[in-house]
Amino acid sequence: MNPRDSDDDRPGAAAGSSSAATEQQQSLEWRFAQVFGERAAGEDVQEVDIISAIEFDKSGDHLATGDRGGRVVLFERTDVRDEHANRRELERQDVPITRHPEFRYKTEFQSHEPEFDYLKSLEIEEKINKIKWCQTANNALFLLSTNDKTIKYWKVQEKKVKQVSVMALDTSRTVGDGTTSRASTSTSEPPLPNGGCSKKSDSLNSDLLFPPGGYPSLRLPVTSQDVNLVARCRRVYAHAHDYHINSISNNSDGETFISADDLRINLWNLEINSQSFNIVDVKPTNMEDLTEVITCAEFHPTHCNTLAYSSSKGSIRLIDLRQSALCDNHSKIFEEHEAPGARSFFTEIIASISDVKFSRDGRYLLSRDYMTLKLWDLNMDSGPVSTFQVHEHLRPRLCDLYENDSIFDKFECCLSGDGLHVATGSYGNLFRVFGSTPGSMEVTTLEASRNPMRRQIANPTRPTRGTLTSMTRGVRRGGENLGVDANGNSLDFSTKLLHLAWHPTENSIACAAANSLYMYYA
Repeated sequence: MNPRDSDDDRPGAAAGSSSAATEQQQSLEWRFAQVFGERAAGEDVQEVDIISAIEFDKSGDHLATGDRGGRVVLFERTDVRDEHANRRELERQDVPITRHPEFRYKTEFQSHEPEFDYLKSLEIEEKINKIKWCQTANNALFLLSTNDKTIKYWKVQEKKVKQVSVMALDTSRTVGDGTTSRASTSTSEPPLPNGGCSKKSDSLNSDLLFPPGGYPSLRLPVTSQDVNLVARCRRVYAHAHDYHINSISNNSDGETFISADDLRINLWNLEINSQSFNIVDVKPTNMEDLTEVITCAEFHPTHCNTLAYSSSKGSIRLIDLRQSALCDNHSKIFEEHEAPGARSFFTEIIASISDVKFSRDGRYLLSRDYMTLKLWDLNMDSGPVSTFQVHEHLRPRLCDLYENDSIFDKFECCLSGDGLHVATGSYGNLFRVFGSTPGSMEVTTLEASRNPMRRQIANPTRPTRGTLTSMTRGVRRGGENLGVDANGNSLDFSTKLLHLAWHPTENSIACAAANSLYMYYA
């Protein structure tokens, strides 16, 4: 059974089904689809070319990437979407109707440039931190991009450029009695600015000798239209954040968006860049009392008044914009309390949440901390529905990871459109896909390369379960034996897969390995 064929797209939809049906659900078989910017063997990667953001639009027909050089690159889907039109032909050829998405390069533009804040003596990098697609209008694409300080609103549209060839007479041909034809442009008198001539009309009539049959060599102007993609910055939202912007998120109303830094979340109107409203402020009166910072913020996909933001202490707060102008109080908080006696120097560091994503229906929240993925039900704040182990094998090496700053790496996460799978990145250019339905033991480790299954590792054995169901206590699964890869080599911490995105309607993943964009389908 294909997970996309499920009648209910919620991760908990299978809770009432039998365990036998759950076991029979086939795991996704991932295959390589495309790669853009693939490195040759031994080729050095320029720092400015490293991809720092990936985002599909809501339709899945466009994909945007941002890099550390401040550029935004757009890709568009090219495979045929109208399946019913060619159904008979496909059946005649015995070709499966469903195809994986295929993309091609569309355009690119320079979104941000390096700047210098003279008041704070601070260099501002051009690196793109986040990209978010906005609603399309009049066949134009709109998107938001941000670096550490400045958000820009871009419009990308096709512009038709008409080119006209110069109208002229071919003077090399002779007409009638063999005399060479003369054009009015051959006069030595300069033309007037309005297109006229200083000669009188009688001299013009004597100069233009039109034969009865006309000039066979007269060439009419030929026009040609070239279509160019033009990116234009419509608005710049600046000077609203004292700290580095870590996230932006569009509202479902299509009119507003939020931007978040370490201590504040601001609400903007897309049409107004002169002011924003501060809706969350966690800055204490005395900065010495600061205990946690904001790490990520995300609007609910359908409720325009609801948003969630995560903190460095591992908690996720849900706030309602209808409560007050400044949302000091949260409506719900999602956090998992640590076991007594388990606290160490690294506890708060590895508990910090680096990314938060809502499921498409808005029922669930997926969070990524350094060690795990956690799936939360918005109706159950007592604990996560499921916990997926990603870096548990690195726990004995936390001291080394702290020394080389790898412990501060911020990995992103994503959910499938049907909510049945989740994914996140790891070291060694690996990423992992988990089945998120209760009872699912699906765990797939893939490498960002043309052969994604090269480092495939056998799934761990089913953990023992207590008497409580997986909906009332978190199910911990996936990967206690991943300290080394299939060849027995330890993972390379210098290569990491931080950014990835799941296609909104199909089982297709785009992920970034340094300057290369890899795409896979199942």
